[in-house]
Amino acid sequence: MQAGEALVTAVRTGLAELADPVKAPEMQAYMKSAMPFRGVPKPPRGKLVRAVLAEHVLPDRVTFTETVLALWREAEYREERYAAIDLSGHRAYRQWQDPELLPMYEELIVTGAWWDYVDEVAIRRVGPILRGHRADVTPVLRRWMTDADRWRRRTAVICQVSAKDEVDQELLADAIEANLDDRDFFLRKGIGWALRDHARAEPEWVRAFVRAHPGLSPLSAREAMKHLR
Repeated sequence: MQAGEALVTAVRTGLAELADPVKAPEMQAYMKSAMPFRGVPKPPRGKLVRAVLAEHVLPDRVTFTETVLALWREAEYREERYAAIDLSGHRAYRQWQDPELLPMYEELIVTGAWWDYVDEVAIRRVGPILRGHRADVTPVLRRWMTDADRWRRRTAVICQVSAKDEVDQELLADAIEANLDDRDFFLRKGIGWALRDHARAEPEWVRAFVRAHPGLSPLSAREAMKHLR
């Protein structure tokens, strides 16, 4: 069995062994998920995935991306997709976190199409690649901020959350302004979140931005100013 296939099998087997049929429907209902859960909470799932990834080391970039996508595309339970995202950011493969991975992350964003997937990929995968490769990634995010798909747009808005003083304020402002009139809850919440997080580093910039944009939804403005009043 190839390394990638062995890793996928180990994840699936481990999740099946940890499955809780009582918790599974509760987790599915909470997440409003069409895909069922195994019923494995994050702590034991994380422990399992860490052990599997330590045991099954992938030899090259191609095997790495193929394995992430196999876990993702062939998933029958939502936890398998969480494992795919965990694998995508594992420290052993940090050297491959570059713009070449953006098509893979874009697939996870668009086909995942829900906040539990998208937020992790946007902030912990796309964001760091942006900060390391601004010239290559900024044009991609500028396309995404006006895309028809709301999850690409949310990614463009929130991908700099946790970036602290490395935030590209022009990019952040443009992403927000491009979606200012959108009534989608996830975009409005994302705008407020991005501004609230940036207020930790640049409170006056955020105050000025909110004042200058009276068209911000009440939700976005309230979230942005949450810790500044």
